[in-house]
Amino acid sequence: MLDWIKKINKEYPDFWKTYLSKFEKKSSRFVVVSTETSGLNPDKDVILSIGSFSVIDNSIVIGDNFEAVLLQYKFFHDNGLSNTFLVESKMKKLGEADAIKLFIEFIGNSILVGHHIDFDVEMINAVLERLDCGRLKNEALDIDVMHRKLLDINDKQFSLEELCAAYNIPVSERNSAAEDAYKTALLFLKLKSRLGIK
Repeated sequence: MLDWIKKINKEYPDFWKTYLSKFEKKSSRFVVVSTETSGLNPDKDVILSIGSFSVIDNSIVIGDNFEAVLLQYKFFHDNGLSNTFLVESKMKKLGEADAIKLFIEFIGNSILVGHHIDFDVEMINAVLERLDCGRLKNEALDIDVMHRKLLDINDKQFSLEELCAAYNIPVSERNSAAEDAYKTALLFLKLKSRLGIK
Protein backbone atom coordinates (compact mmCIF):
# COMPACT_ATOMS: atom_id res chain seq x y z
CA MET A 1 0.00 0.00 0.00
CA LEU A 2 2.74 2.47 0.94
CA ASP A 3 4.64 1.72 -2.29
CA TRP A 4 1.55 2.67 -4.30
CA ILE A 5 1.23 6.01 -2.45
CA LYS A 6 4.94 6.71 -2.96
CA LYS A 7 4.55 6.18 -6.70
CA ILE A 8 1.66 8.68 -6.88
CA ASN A 9 3.72 11.41 -5.19
CA LYS A 10 6.96 10.47 -6.92
CA GLU A 11 9.05 13.33 -8.29
CA TYR A 12 10.52 12.19 -11.63
CA PRO A 13 13.76 13.53 -13.12
CA ASP A 14 13.31 16.44 -15.57
CA PHE A 15 14.28 14.42 -18.66
CA TRP A 16 11.52 11.92 -17.84
CA LYS A 17 8.88 14.64 -17.34
CA THR A 18 9.85 16.10 -20.74
CA TYR A 19 9.57 12.63 -22.31
CA LEU A 20 6.10 12.04 -20.82
CA SER A 21 4.86 15.42 -22.08
CA LYS A 22 5.54 14.38 -25.70
CA PHE A 23 2.75 11.79 -25.74
CA GLU A 24 -0.04 14.34 -26.09
CA LYS A 25 0.39 13.96 -29.87
CA LYS A 26 0.84 10.81 -31.97
CA SER A 27 4.14 10.50 -33.81
CA SER A 28 4.64 9.63 -37.47
CA ARG A 29 8.32 8.96 -36.83
CA PHE A 30 9.64 5.43 -36.36
CA VAL A 31 12.88 4.74 -34.49
CA VAL A 32 14.60 1.42 -35.17
CA VAL A 33 16.44 0.23 -32.05
CA SER A 34 19.03 -2.45 -31.39
CA THR A 35 20.91 -3.11 -28.16
CA GLU A 36 23.92 -5.26 -27.39
CA THR A 37 23.70 -6.64 -23.88
CA SER A 38 25.79 -8.68 -21.46
CA GLY A 39 23.11 -11.40 -21.43
CA LEU A 40 19.39 -12.07 -21.69
CA ASN A 41 18.19 -11.32 -18.14
CA PRO A 42 17.01 -7.70 -17.63
CA ASP A 43 17.30 -8.16 -13.84
CA LYS A 44 20.99 -9.14 -13.93
CA ASP A 45 22.42 -8.04 -17.27
CA VAL A 46 23.19 -4.59 -18.67
CA ILE A 47 23.14 -2.77 -22.00
CA LEU A 48 26.61 -2.53 -23.54
CA SER A 49 25.68 -0.47 -26.61
CA ILE A 50 22.68 1.06 -28.36
CA GLY A 51 22.24 1.77 -32.06
CA SER A 52 19.21 3.40 -33.64
CA PHE A 53 18.04 5.19 -36.76
CA SER A 54 14.86 7.10 -37.46
CA VAL A 55 12.57 6.22 -40.35
CA ILE A 56 10.44 9.06 -41.70
CA ASP A 57 8.29 8.99 -44.86
CA ASN A 58 9.54 5.52 -45.87
CA SER A 59 13.21 6.57 -45.69
CA ILE A 60 15.99 5.80 -43.24
CA VAL A 61 17.31 9.16 -42.04
CA ILE A 62 21.01 8.37 -41.61
CA GLY A 63 21.73 11.77 -40.03
CA ASP A 64 19.01 11.23 -37.40
CA ASN A 65 20.59 8.47 -35.37
CA PHE A 66 21.80 7.54 -31.92
CA GLU A 67 24.79 5.33 -31.20
CA ALA A 68 26.63 4.89 -27.91
CA VAL A 69 28.70 2.46 -25.89
CA LEU A 70 27.60 2.38 -22.27
CA LEU A 71 30.39 2.42 -19.71
CA GLN A 72 29.45 -0.47 -17.45
CA TYR A 73 32.56 -0.67 -15.31
CA LYS A 74 30.62 -1.61 -12.18
CA PHE A 75 28.95 -4.55 -13.92
CA PHE A 76 32.28 -5.80 -15.30
CA HIS A 77 34.03 -5.31 -11.97
CA ASP A 78 31.25 -7.05 -9.98
CA ASN A 79 31.31 -10.01 -12.38
CA GLY A 80 35.08 -10.27 -12.73
CA LEU A 81 34.95 -9.54 -16.46
CA SER A 82 37.24 -7.58 -18.75
CA ASN A 83 36.13 -4.17 -20.04
CA THR A 84 38.37 -4.39 -23.14
CA PHE A 85 35.30 -4.05 -25.41
CA LEU A 86 34.47 -0.68 -23.87
CA VAL A 87 38.01 0.68 -24.00
CA GLU A 88 38.70 -0.42 -27.61
CA SER A 89 35.47 0.86 -29.12
CA LYS A 90 35.72 4.09 -31.14
CA MET A 91 32.08 5.01 -30.53
CA LYS A 92 30.90 7.71 -28.13
CA LYS A 93 31.23 6.30 -24.58
CA LEU A 94 28.75 7.39 -21.92
CA GLY A 95 27.80 6.33 -18.44
CA GLU A 96 24.57 4.33 -18.29
CA ALA A 97 22.48 7.20 -16.90
CA ASP A 98 23.75 9.77 -19.44
CA ALA A 99 23.31 7.35 -22.35
CA ILE A 100 19.72 6.51 -21.44
CA LYS A 101 18.79 10.17 -20.87
CA LEU A 102 20.11 11.08 -24.33
CA PHE A 103 18.44 8.04 -25.86
CA ILE A 104 15.06 8.96 -24.30
CA GLU A 105 15.45 12.49 -25.70
CA PHE A 106 16.25 10.98 -29.11
CA ILE A 107 13.25 8.63 -29.30
CA GLY A 108 10.63 11.02 -27.86
CA ASN A 109 7.16 9.67 -28.67
CA SER A 110 8.30 7.78 -31.78
CA ILE A 111 7.08 4.28 -32.58
CA LEU A 112 9.90 1.88 -31.75
CA VAL A 113 10.86 -0.89 -34.17
CA GLY A 114 13.20 -3.79 -33.58
CA HIS A 115 13.97 -7.44 -33.93
CA HIS A 116 12.46 -9.00 -30.80
CA ILE A 117 11.87 -5.43 -29.61
CA ASP A 118 10.24 -6.52 -26.34
CA PHE A 119 13.65 -7.60 -25.07
CA ASP A 120 15.27 -4.24 -25.94
CA VAL A 121 12.36 -2.41 -24.26
CA GLU A 122 12.71 -4.52 -21.09
CA MET A 123 16.46 -3.85 -20.93
CA ILE A 124 15.83 -0.10 -21.30
CA ASN A 125 13.04 -0.25 -18.70
CA ALA A 126 15.46 -1.90 -16.25
CA VAL A 127 17.81 1.09 -16.63
CA LEU A 128 14.91 3.52 -16.25
CA GLU A 129 13.91 1.78 -13.04
CA ARG A 130 17.43 2.30 -11.68
CA LEU A 131 17.00 6.00 -12.55
CA ASP A 132 13.67 6.23 -10.63
CA CYS A 133 11.59 6.68 -13.80
CA GLY A 134 8.58 4.86 -15.18
CA ARG A 135 8.48 2.46 -18.13
CA LEU A 136 8.66 3.38 -21.81
CA LYS A 137 5.29 4.50 -23.22
CA ASN A 138 6.18 4.17 -26.91
CA GLU A 139 4.25 1.87 -29.22
CA ALA A 140 6.51 -0.89 -30.55
CA LEU A 141 6.63 -3.03 -33.70
CA ASP A 142 8.60 -6.25 -34.02
CA ILE A 143 9.91 -7.14 -37.49
CA ASP A 144 9.84 -10.86 -36.64
CA VAL A 145 6.12 -10.59 -35.79
CA MET A 146 5.54 -8.56 -38.97
CA HIS A 147 7.28 -11.26 -41.06
CA ARG A 148 5.26 -14.03 -39.42
CA LYS A 149 2.05 -12.09 -40.01
CA LEU A 150 2.94 -11.75 -43.68
CA LEU A 151 3.53 -15.52 -43.95
CA ASP A 152 0.66 -16.40 -41.58
CA ILE A 153 3.03 -18.40 -39.36
CA ASN A 154 2.77 -18.32 -35.58
CA ASP A 155 4.87 -21.23 -34.34
CA LYS A 156 8.37 -20.17 -35.45
CA GLN A 157 10.65 -17.27 -34.67
CA PHE A 158 13.21 -16.01 -37.17
CA SER A 159 16.70 -14.74 -36.44
CA LEU A 160 17.85 -11.42 -37.88
CA GLU A 161 20.16 -13.33 -40.24
CA GLU A 162 17.26 -15.48 -41.49
CA LEU A 163 15.15 -12.39 -42.14
CA CYS A 164 18.02 -10.66 -43.95
CA ALA A 165 18.43 -13.73 -46.16
CA ALA A 166 14.67 -13.90 -46.87
CA TYR A 167 14.54 -10.24 -47.98
CA ASN A 168 17.95 -10.01 -49.70
CA ILE A 169 19.46 -7.63 -47.15
CA PRO A 170 23.27 -7.78 -47.32
CA VAL A 171 24.98 -8.88 -44.10
CA SER A 172 28.43 -7.56 -43.26
CA GLU A 173 31.13 -9.07 -41.08
CA ARG A 174 30.83 -6.16 -38.65
CA ASN A 175 28.57 -6.88 -35.72
CA SER A 176 27.32 -3.94 -33.68
CA ALA A 177 24.07 -2.51 -32.36
CA ALA A 178 24.15 0.20 -35.06
CA GLU A 179 24.77 -2.33 -37.84
CA ASP A 180 21.87 -4.47 -36.57
CA ALA A 181 19.65 -1.39 -36.31
CA TYR A 182 20.42 -0.48 -39.94
CA LYS A 183 19.65 -4.01 -41.19
CA THR A 184 16.45 -3.96 -39.13
CA ALA A 185 15.50 -0.59 -40.64
CA LEU A 186 15.93 -1.99 -44.17
CA LEU A 187 13.79 -5.01 -43.25
CA PHE A 188 11.18 -2.75 -41.67
CA LEU A 189 10.81 -0.70 -44.87
CA LYS A 190 10.24 -3.87 -46.91
CA LEU A 191 7.77 -5.37 -44.42
CA LYS A 192 5.99 -2.06 -43.84
CA SER A 193 5.25 -1.68 -47.54
CA ARG A 194 4.10 -5.29 -47.94
CA LEU A 195 1.81 -5.06 -44.91
CA GLY A 196 0.45 -1.64 -45.95
CA ILE A 197 1.54 0.13 -42.73
CA LYS A 198 1.55 3.93 -43.09
